[in-house]
Amino acid sequence: MEEDCASSSILAESKAGYVLSNVAEVVERILTFVPTKALLRIARVSRLWRNCARRVLKTQQQMSWLSAFGTSRYEEHILLGVMEEGLETKYLLPLTALLMVDSENFNGHNGSYRHKKARKCQDEDESDAMDRLRRLLPKSCDILCIVTPGIVLTPTGLPCITPKEFMEGEAGFSLLFPAMEGVQIQPFHFCKKNLNQESLEEAGLTGNPDLKVVLLFGYHAYKSGAALFLNKLLEPLARSNVLIAGGHVEKACTQQRDCCSPGSFGVVGLTLSGSRIQGASVLLDQDVSSPKAAEVTIRRLKAASIPERNTVGFMFACVARGHNHYNNEHNVEADTFHKIFPSVPLFGFFGNGEIGCDRIVKENYTLSETDANGLQHGYTTVMSLVHLG
Repeated sequence: MEEDCASSSILAESKAGYVLSNVAEVVERILTFVPTKALLRIARVSRLWRNCARRVLKTQQQMSWLSAFGTSRYEEHILLGVMEEGLETKYLLPLTALLMVDSENFNGHNGSYRHKKARKCQDEDESDAMDRLRRLLPKSCDILCIVTPGIVLTPTGLPCITPKEFMEGEAGFSLLFPAMEGVQIQPFHFCKKNLNQESLEEAGLTGNPDLKVVLLFGYHAYKSGAALFLNKLLEPLARSNVLIAGGHVEKACTQQRDCCSPGSFGVVGLTLSGSRIQGASVLLDQDVSSPKAAEVTIRRLKAASIPERNTVGFMFACVARGHNHYNNEHNVEADTFHKIFPSVPLFGFFGNGEIGCDRIVKENYTLSETDANGLQHGYTTVMSLVHLG
């Protein structure tokens, strides 16, 4: 009897082994349940598994994100610790990662950073953070990390979770963009050394008929010459139907370490190109100071008729807004956005100036046009939708 059971077990194992070694349809179905990091490891088993893994990766074209807030149990910023754990369970291979973290806690976790008199210590701290991100993310992934006074995020999980505004406390998020059919996302980083017509074309900012959205962030904008520098970049964009959204931040960490001189101003961002991309934005100006007024303004985004599936919202607000602007009522603009777009995740920051305008483009019709000066604001919020196809 025991011999019969043993024979049956061996036979079953041999059949299973045969199927897993030869039947691609079965292997591919199984691999769809495996997180991407583990998938890349087990793809080394055989040529069949490697080919199946590649096909599975091609199907993973949905943007995802990791968010973190609260008191960190890590020696580093809470987002970096959450990313180390969370990336193990993600079902995508990120080609671009956009991170935003609060400046107070990002700057304070490294002991050397607390001696703020030493510029060298600050540069070393940023370098350490980028090295850490390179180890966490694939080698082929473009990384852009923004450091800013406050953060807006949707907690990790489903898009329907209510977004939160953090004007103080430790918070951050990482948007993870995989390869997506019909969508090209390209980072850029400009300073006085490299801003010219050729570099603009290489970044896809000019001479690119497929350009639809530009997320743009200036740093050290208070320095002499920074405003003129930014205008030079914005002028060609203002004349197009491209959606432009962003603002002024404290720091930007990129993979181009030799781009800027220490302490100099510059601009970083992402260009999003492709026929499948749609975008729209509205500007909540200084007079919008009640929940009702905020809802009226944000609801104008509905005119763009952008599908909510595979769409992300961006909120770039002045650090003087938030509960300070709404009679000590917290989370007003994030809650209002969620009320109107309940299945769209929202991300962004509170910064030192906003870039954007009312811009709703439908085919060849543009709701609002402006020039470079009309794209820069203070005490406002730029609220945007970006559909990734």
